[in-house]
Amino acid sequence: MSRIIVAGAGPVGLTAALALARQGAAVTVLEAGHELAAESRASTFHPPTLEMLAELGVVDALLARGLIAPTFAYRDRAGHVATLDLSVLARDTPYPYRVQCEQSKLTPILRAEVEAAGGVIRFGWPVTGVDQVADGVVVRAADGRIERGGWLIAADGAHSAVRRSLGVEFAGITYPERFLVASTDEDLPGMLDDLAEVNYVFDPVDWSVLLRTPDHWRVLLPTPDGTPDRDELDRLDGRLRQVADPGRPWQVAHASIYRVHQRVAERFQVGRVLLAGDAAHVNNPLGGLGMNSGIHDAVAYARALVTGDGAVRLATTQRRRIALEYVQTVSHQNYQRLTATDPAARTAYLDEIRAIAADRARSRVHLLRACMISSLRPVPA
Repeated sequence: MSRIIVAGAGPVGLTAALALARQGAAVTVLEAGHELAAESRASTFHPPTLEMLAELGVVDALLARGLIAPTFAYRDRAGHVATLDLSVLARDTPYPYRVQCEQSKLTPILRAEVEAAGGVIRFGWPVTGVDQVADGVVVRAADGRIERGGWLIAADGAHSAVRRSLGVEFAGITYPERFLVASTDEDLPGMLDDLAEVNYVFDPVDWSVLLRTPDHWRVLLPTPDGTPDRDELDRLDGRLRQVADPGRPWQVAHASIYRVHQRVAERFQVGRVLLAGDAAHVNNPLGGLGMNSGIHDAVAYARALVTGDGAVRLATTQRRRIALEYVQTVSHQNYQRLTATDPAARTAYLDEIRAIAADRARSRVHLLRACMISSLRPVPA
């Protein structure tokens, strides 16, 4: 097989490269940055993703750097509502839990394994476009450099230069509010009862997500559109004190504000170019589906590329269907429920969550979907 080129050295691109290298394919990764990205970004790994990383031989290293999250909780402003226990998935997966670990802790593990397996990673190589030729692709950089290969996996992010160069539409919506993420060193379990490693706090105006990573607690808050970032950061402490009040200013290590979109590329395959991860689909972070579904893209493509053209067409078709029918749908439902303004609807959903948490069989059905298992394979009743 001709060398396969991967654009982007994030978790999706490096997973694709390692999966290909493990199957004996020659692979080159082209990364625009001069080093791996250090930003925390995504931090939740779901059970099927852990299964895939285990097949690639890197899950133990991830587990050593992360936090096992056996439960996640729902709350409202009055306090704890219900906790769901992932141990009900023990017969469905060898990893009946989530792992909380910043993606920046996974990418160095993947990089080392890619290079040990013979893969090439070239930093300072921003891909700006691709030309398709009879026997493969010619990948271009702005300064005139080129790389030739049999296929290109474009994992170069939501602003993918590859997708744009191909003229692939990226249709969808942008949420009306921005999302603000604050990383804090506060002892949240000391201030809030019944806190899990991941917590969804329902409120029609100031909903939030509280999740733990190995380095910090993160607090995700909605932020109005049209206000200056500086103003929102200036009022952050007051908003955090509504989450929990330590009687002094919160210890905030870092805070950032960003826009959130729900978008899916009109095609995931254009000739010998495959779109993966955020280059193919983006969604809100509620539920932790984005990075995981991108890693699933990467593994599916790697398996298909060593099988044949028909398998590639099937893989890209299936991954787009899952992006539309599962990832987009579930993440948007999570947003709608968390932000519901109708008191009756909100009460009904929280009552349903309490009932699910109290029933082991219903919990399993709910968690098979929430943890992405049912998006990938049939599960026995």
